[in-house]
Amino acid sequence: MLRYELLQNLHFIKGLDPVADAFSGTVSSDVVNLANFGSAVFLVYKGVGATGTSTLTVEACDDAVPTTTTAVPFFSKSITSTDIQGAMTARAAAGFTTTAGSSQMYAIQVDAQELQNAGYSYVRLKAVEVVDSPVLGGIAIALGNSRFGGSATATEID
Repeated sequence: MLRYELLQNLHFIKGLDPVADAFSGTVSSDVVNLANFGSAVFLVYKGVGATGTSTLTVEACDDAVPTTTTAVPFFSKSITSTDIQGAMTARAAAGFTTTAGSSQMYAIQVDAQELQNAGYSYVRLKAVEVVDSPVLGGIAIALGNSRFGGSATATEID
């Protein structure tokens, strides 16, 4: 029997399509609604890049536009060498800066409770370029802990 609970219980969303200079200037992922989910994981994938870096923050949003945002604390871990997982790190609302180089992943988790504490239910990931150098990359989003079970609940992305 095939086991597919993980796929069944995560709702995947394209947050930012991969492009050659993905994190140029200031970019944000799509906004997703966590009203029906307990958490969101943003997976930032940096493919080819030499010296480009960005500061990553998680923003609670009041709606899908978003009209108003506020940075919130989150957890992250870095995967900078094939399958070597970095330590889970609690991050302040100010975020953190990525490491220069190629072939890196950053898994960033925010819990719906953090958004509710700030008075919001929508969320997005924001990247502000620190060192201007093209980086091939993108962002995927996975929503988990659905209030209704399964992955087929509405997310109201924008």
